[in-house]
Amino acid sequence: MTQPQKSPTSRAMPALLIAGSLGGVGVIMVGLLSFIPPVDDGSGSVPLAQGEPTPVQFQNAGAFQLAPTVGPGGDNVPLTPARLEAPPPLAAVPTVAAIPPVKSKKAKAKTRPTRIRIPKIKVSSRINPVKLTKTGALGTPPLSKPNVTGWYNKSPLPGELGPSIINGHVSTKKGAAVFKRLNELAKGDHIYVYRSDGKVARYTVSGIEQVSKKTFPTNRVYGNTNDAQLRLITCGGVFNQKAHSYTDNIVVYATLSKKKG
Repeated sequence: MTQPQKSPTSRAMPALLIAGSLGGVGVIMVGLLSFIPPVDDGSGSVPLAQGEPTPVQFQNAGAFQLAPTVGPGGDNVPLTPARLEAPPPLAAVPTVAAIPPVKSKKAKAKTRPTRIRIPKIKVSSRINPVKLTKTGALGTPPLSKPNVTGWYNKSPLPGELGPSIINGHVSTKKGAAVFKRLNELAKGDHIYVYRSDGKVARYTVSGIEQVSKKTFPTNRVYGNTNDAQLRLITCGGVFNQKAHSYTDNIVVYATLSKKKG
């Protein structure tokens, strides 16, 4: 799914992402930005033939032509990437303070997101934690469970400070999957994430873009934020039927606008 690049720091300190505890959000999110792995989409990846850039790569070839900010999405609005140095989009509605972090080690070990609901695209899906694979890639839910989403367990708990990361398949060999319609979301749409401790985080979409996996906006997606945010990621772009892999990613940005519990 994503193809962010590893930094030299990531090769020197791999233990940060393998740590069992979320710890302080600031430390974890610096770790996320430094150690972002590629995502294992369960199908392996086959590089495109040279000289055949994807539509998004073609747009990135003239970076000065890219939008300065992430677009809002919506009907008749094409999903295009913003400049790589562009920040996350501004909140669509007033934000609320983040949910305080879980303090006790016992509670922290048990607390996790359990379900995501997106009324606009009729998603109501179980969330399972995903982690690094043996090859260093960020895992996704198994292809045998196309309607399950995955929460990166080294990103903040939904509702807490920083960007929480949830991914899901757009399709499997058997048909459509949970995030098939993710590209239909637009600025102002609501996303609800439920947690095992009874808390509910409601996010409001602030922007959406389609980006090439070869020019993935690592800083924008995984970088520290001063409020509670959410990133939804799935595949998009050109589909290689033989490899069952896509050239691009769809990335939805959202900010915490309401909380319960």
